[in-house]
Amino acid sequence: MSHHTILSNSPCVLIIRDGWGENPNPEHDAFNAVKLARTPVADRLMREYPTTLIKTSGEDVGLPEGTMGNSEVGHQNIGAGRVVDQESVAITKACREGLGGNAVLVDAIESAGARGGAVHLMGICSDAGVHGQLEHLFAVVRLCKRLGHSRVFVHLFTDGRDTGPFTGKAYAQRVERTLAEIGAGRVAGVCGRYWSMDRDFRWERVGRAYDLLTGRTPGLRRFGSASEAIQEFYDHPASEGMKGDEFVTPRLVGDPAPIRDGDTVVFYNYRGDRPREIVSAFVLPDEQWAGVAPSPESGARGFDRGRRLDLRFVTMAAYSEALAPFVRVAFPKPPRMVDIAGSYISGLGLTQFRCAETEKFPHVSFFFNDYRDEPFPGEQRVICPSPKDVATYDLRPEMSAPQVRDAVLERLRSEDCEPFIVVNFANGDMVGHTGVLDATVRACEVVDACVGAIVDATLARGGSLIVTADHGNAEQMFDPAAGSPHTAHTTYDVPLIVVGARFKGRELRAGGRLGDIVPTMLDMMGLDQPHAMTGRSLLRAQ
Repeated sequence: MSHHTILSNSPCVLIIRDGWGENPNPEHDAFNAVKLARTPVADRLMREYPTTLIKTSGEDVGLPEGTMGNSEVGHQNIGAGRVVDQESVAITKACREGLGGNAVLVDAIESAGARGGAVHLMGICSDAGVHGQLEHLFAVVRLCKRLGHSRVFVHLFTDGRDTGPFTGKAYAQRVERTLAEIGAGRVAGVCGRYWSMDRDFRWERVGRAYDLLTGRTPGLRRFGSASEAIQEFYDHPASEGMKGDEFVTPRLVGDPAPIRDGDTVVFYNYRGDRPREIVSAFVLPDEQWAGVAPSPESGARGFDRGRRLDLRFVTMAAYSEALAPFVRVAFPKPPRMVDIAGSYISGLGLTQFRCAETEKFPHVSFFFNDYRDEPFPGEQRVICPSPKDVATYDLRPEMSAPQVRDAVLERLRSEDCEPFIVVNFANGDMVGHTGVLDATVRACEVVDACVGAIVDATLARGGSLIVTADHGNAEQMFDPAAGSPHTAHTTYDVPLIVVGARFKGRELRAGGRLGDIVPTMLDMMGLDQPHAMTGRSLLRAQ
């Protein structure tokens, strides 16, 4: 049913300005990059078209109350057109009930005992709630103790992106204190997520984390405690541009406790995009390992990992279909949702277009499609490579926004332009994570200009747009309470603007959330909303 003829306000373009929130505190204006940026396009759109603020965090996106949103959760909620209860909530509930009923974890811990091996736990060392929770780590350690397994080693990946850049030491102290209270487990190593949680195939980084975990780095410095190891990095950072928790270089804590044959490994992160690479190094057979995606820096596929270890490897959630045959998953994904945006548009016989640069491409494809790698019929995708020649994006605040803009403009100028378009501009979030204010101001200005070009081209062909964000970040670049840069997401609302000749003067309702965006787009296009999509259009009925 290809009926472009009866669609109204088409193409309908969703522009996600990643990390562009609304800071309600005027006293933050001096470090609000969104406010400081010259954004003539956003200013004009806010003046001329209906606008509202929507919620992107906590229970409005299926997370625990007060938890900041993130791009993965945000795009999944947008694509679903409803509130999606997040896996982390179900995992926390199971952890509080003791995990005794989790056959995968119980079996893996008992397997280590039977094979004379150790249990190793690895994951994010923070409570930001984006990638994992320390509460989940502690629950698995308690389970080890209850099952009588004493050889338990913890490998911490310090955060500094979703938390303040110098909070890792306090988190590590909390881990060491709690392990002592439980009476099981000790920290065996620490490294920053820059090394262990890469997602851009920078195998040079991942290899350093792998070598730490497997004891392949002779002469690596040893520290008496995790907090001492982190403090030493604070005092002597790797370089001027690589300070703080994210960049902590791999370091041993206490007597070496490398991962060896016969051991069980539990990766307690629940978000899948950043553990995939290092898990691949542990579990992929040689043939698959030799075929991983090449490094953008060296072209190398993976690194020399030596012989694949004989391990029982458990991941807290399902990280990817490619890893599924080689790991056990403690909390498998719930059944696929029906009638999400991608499948519904495709089922109507309509085409759709998704575009982002590398850093956010999984979000407009995999997460927007509820963890599906494959596009739906009629779904076209363009990925614009993120810059690879800079260590951090404050050095290139425009990132690949101009290329993303051009890819969308090319579709908008074509005869067979897709009626449903989703585009993400990564800059506000990725540059915001660096904590560098002037670079983030520049990032917002670049995005604003790119949005302007897409708005003009869309309106020129009679289309309409929603301009919004998946969560905040750039609108708060300093944390007055901590007295240091604010590098994490916020829990503030984000602006949403409905743009189109027919929508001037229309009213939008307040109190909306990410799950209401696609229902609004369907309303704009004159398409029925499927029953499973429980979000509500933000357009007030005329």
